[in-house]
Amino acid sequence: MRIVVNSSIKHLSWLEFSKNMEITRQFIRICVIIFGILVLSSYVYGLSKAEDKMVLWGGIPHSWIKFIVPWMLIAALGWLIYWWTILYSVDASVIDQLRWPWQDSADGKGANRLFLAYCVFMIPSMLWLESTLFHINNDYSWTPFLVIGVLTLASIGNILYGLLAYSAYQDGLEGANMMLLGSVMLSIQCIILDGIVWNVKFPW
Repeated sequence: MRIVVNSSIKHLSWLEFSKNMEITRQFIRICVIIFGILVLSSYVYGLSKAEDKMVLWGGIPHSWIKFIVPWMLIAALGWLIYWWTILYSVDASVIDQLRWPWQDSADGKGANRLFLAYCVFMIPSMLWLESTLFHINNDYSWTPFLVIGVLTLASIGNILYGLLAYSAYQDGLEGANMMLLGSVMLSIQCIILDGIVWNVKFPW
């Protein structure tokens, strides 16, 4: 009985802590820096393990690569534009006003939504290269779903960036145009070339 009561108390304490935890811009900045380091580290580590790096292009024709690489750079620039605008350039109060387009008005929880978007985009980005190499080296029946799922989540994160930017544009918030530009620049690579073209072309 004592164990059950203690477990219930701990559970309630955690729920109350989660409910009262405030996500601030500084907290998001720190998390994004950590996530970014982990994403870059996963690429360095994964590429160092890959015997044939070209296999990571999957079924993408070699003639397409020279057109895709510039879009990677554009996507990186788009991500940086979005990151700099919302986390450094605009006033901190703008983040609190971020909402989803289907909401009538802001509720002050914009930082939670922005943090969610970053998590959904960046955490899968850490796992793409490693999950792809795992599939190539093992080729289990379920590994394609793992890789496709990782890329799909990253695409959803990109969409969340765009939704927040669009609602900011609707509300006339500072920096909304740059956020929209950044999310669109990122989406061409992340959603179209990676989430759709790469998945379709990969020889599963």
